[in-house]
Amino acid sequence: MAGAIGMLFLFVVAVALLAPWINAFAARLLTPVLNRVWRASGYLAAKNLRANAQGMATVLTALVLAVGLGGSMWFLQNNLARQTTTQNRVGTLADRVVVGGPASEIRALGGVVAATGIRRTSVVVKSFDGIGAVGAQAVDPAGLAATMDLGVLEGSLAALGPGTVTLSAMQASSSGWHVGDTATLWLGDGTPASLKVVAIYRRGLGFGEVTLAKETVAGHLPRDADDEVLVRTGPGGAASLAAWSAGHPGSAVLDAATRTRVIGTDLAVSAWLNRMLIGIMVGYAALAAATTMVMAALARRRELALLRLVGVARRQIRRMVGAEQAGLLGTAVLIGGAVAALTLGSIVRALTGSPIPYVPALGWVTVVGGTPALALVATIWPVRQLLRTPPLEHIGVKE
Repeated sequence: MAGAIGMLFLFVVAVALLAPWINAFAARLLTPVLNRVWRASGYLAAKNLRANAQGMATVLTALVLAVGLGGSMWFLQNNLARQTTTQNRVGTLADRVVVGGPASEIRALGGVVAATGIRRTSVVVKSFDGIGAVGAQAVDPAGLAATMDLGVLEGSLAALGPGTVTLSAMQASSSGWHVGDTATLWLGDGTPASLKVVAIYRRGLGFGEVTLAKETVAGHLPRDADDEVLVRTGPGGAASLAAWSAGHPGSAVLDAATRTRVIGTDLAVSAWLNRMLIGIMVGYAALAAATTMVMAALARRRELALLRLVGVARRQIRRMVGAEQAGLLGTAVLIGGAVAALTLGSIVRALTGSPIPYVPALGWVTVVGGTPALALVATIWPVRQLLRTPPLEHIGVKE
């Protein structure tokens, strides 16, 4: 999230510095179109856009910020949730998941091919920007290949055991660790540990950035019970699990698809905090854009009064302002969309390896449709109010 925001603001600052030249270049490109579509009003709009390229720089920057922020940060949450559930679904080879039971008992049941106990925890690791806590899982190495596919890129999970660790590709890259290196980290209770890296995998979002052997975290977690057990069953295995669960109150047996849906629901709930923060940021950006556009519109009272005194009709002025907004908004949406696409695409590719980010259709409609609605309220409406006042009352106002 921090990297995405930094990249976004870098692009927005670049747009702010180049805005006068961007406005002038866009005005030159749009002049033939404005003249053809809006005729006399389009001619005036093109002249205004070229003459006010410097003055409209703040408006363009505010609009680009609103579009870029809404089109990247908000959709980043969708991509993280989507990739997390996808990686977990694809990487879970087990067909049953037991909650509230020890892996040792379940492994001994008839029809059970393999059972892998999992304990959820976190570890503190070093990375390029300091130290921080990341999600981790502690697993039974025995039978792991039959219940879980982490998408190993280097090394082998067969070497996982006491004194070793496996890492996601993202975490290995952030910490500068490779297979064969010694990773220094801190367990959940703050105990330092030096572990040999034996494998690097790609499905870190779905299973955790760090995977340890249960022996490594033994005695360092609040409780020793497994959080869940991944079970690969054969003939009669489902019946054995159902009978076992019936005799152990508080336990539950889920199929893999149900577990994935539960994970998706949990992610959706936990993502609301980030969405609230992002919503506040987008709201402030939209408010800044609206305020800038209102002030820019009200500052034109003398200009509009002069146009009316020389014979331009109010209808033509409204069309002129509409043509200006079409040109400005088109430029802002195009640049803001490019900024959002570059930011979102880069972050999603770094996190998931997918070159194309996922963007809901309704989301794009909201971002692209919300920008003209903002302009309608912040520019068209103030101009309509100004045109209701006799021009002689505004002609003496200083610029």
